[in-house]
Amino acid sequence: MHIRTRFAPSPTGFMHVGNLRTALYEFLTARHENGTFVLRIEDTDQERYVEGATDVIYNTLKIAGITHDEGPDVGGEYGPYVQSERKDMYKPYAEQLVKEGKAYYCFCTKERLDEIRKNAPEGTVVGYDRHCRNLSAEEVEANLKAGIPYVIRQKMPVEGESTYHDLVYGDITIKNDELDDQILIKADGFPTYNFANVIDDHSMGITHVVRGSEYLSSTPKYNALYEAFGWDIPTYIHLPLINGKSVDENGNVTVSKLSKRHGSTGFMDLINEGFLPQAIINYIALLGWCPAGEYENREIFSMDELIKAFDINGISKSPSVFDYDKLEWMNGEYIKLMGSDEFLSNAKPFYDELGIKEDMYALLEEILKPRITRFTQITEKLSFLKAYEQFDLSLFEHKKSKSTIESSKAILGDVIPLLSECNWDRETITDVITGYAAQKEYKNALVMWPVRIAAAGVAVTPGGCAEVLLLLGKDESMRRLNEAYSRLG
Repeated sequence: MHIRTRFAPSPTGFMHVGNLRTALYEFLTARHENGTFVLRIEDTDQERYVEGATDVIYNTLKIAGITHDEGPDVGGEYGPYVQSERKDMYKPYAEQLVKEGKAYYCFCTKERLDEIRKNAPEGTVVGYDRHCRNLSAEEVEANLKAGIPYVIRQKMPVEGESTYHDLVYGDITIKNDELDDQILIKADGFPTYNFANVIDDHSMGITHVVRGSEYLSSTPKYNALYEAFGWDIPTYIHLPLINGKSVDENGNVTVSKLSKRHGSTGFMDLINEGFLPQAIINYIALLGWCPAGEYENREIFSMDELIKAFDINGISKSPSVFDYDKLEWMNGEYIKLMGSDEFLSNAKPFYDELGIKEDMYALLEEILKPRITRFTQITEKLSFLKAYEQFDLSLFEHKKSKSTIESSKAILGDVIPLLSECNWDRETITDVITGYAAQKEYKNALVMWPVRIAAAGVAVTPGGCAEVLLLLGKDESMRRLNEAYSRLG
């Protein structure tokens, strides 16, 4: 069998990580078996349509490295790939079912349906009462001639059970009396999501449907349509829920469905926070799937490696937890693996904001690469280069190096003249400081601490004393060292 999967998002705004994982798993399912991955835009819900959202879908997939073989922008033999452009094909299918006695016209008004729900016992799930299911042909004809608005509903089975097989969750059984007579064509002539979904999947030859586990209970509705038309039912792969983790003021951890209250849940939001597209995709791939065989216990994957390793059998039934700390770690690992050119291309916008010159790029790569987990952290870590304020003199006190305000003043008084006369390179600066420490029989840390604090004005810097002085340059370093020395009295 040639596998065909599809990603069928609605253009309703940003791309949630749950939708992106679905797209990724559909892509990997197809690519692993040399199949075809299709992009289809499901825009029949006009009330939820957001202008520009289709471009967000295209851009997100492009940045994420998820490439489709067929779709609105690349074409294909099963187009059009936008549902609103296929509108005229759906109603004939629904009318075919009406003629075959498998669907019917429903003329019930909104007011009548609201009254049914209003009068239902409290706590019960109210479905349609099938009022129009057995109207006579004469009644139907008269209502149609009178121009009474209608929807088309499918005649669902009312007794017994429906069972289907899912590759992740196994056999799923639903009682048929829980299935509502679903609407196929709405009063505005547009198909419902379920109906258009089935028609499109069948007409596009989709063999494997990958979607969230929230569709497990509604899948018999889809299957009822396949059976009504006599079509083959696709292979189902339902994905586990993605949860988020929260910690309250008492330190208690609660887990619930991932939402914005847990943090950013949109792909572009994560990108804007400094996470790399390839790290996000790598992390999302492992939310509900465990690699096996030669890839077991491995966590860092390129897209090509994911394609080779992906196996549907590795998808878990259990909900996964989106752990921002783990994503942060993974992002840092990707940064560590970068070559110099790639590192610079990501870091340069932040360097430019800080006015950093090209001759410092190599030094910055050396000291930043092991210390950052996101490139957006560069601004904060190097903020001392642009801002030098009246810092608290207690920063000169450091128990581990045994530095005190008194020792700092004495050391700066000795070291400032030595630095002012030396060549301004890393080796020479280091030699001056360590040579002075050896002469005085001080530990290097006792000398380096006050020099670094006086130059940077902050407790934590990427790199040590010599690196800070090099980044600042000789003139600015000496200005700051003399200013700090003066403040020490």
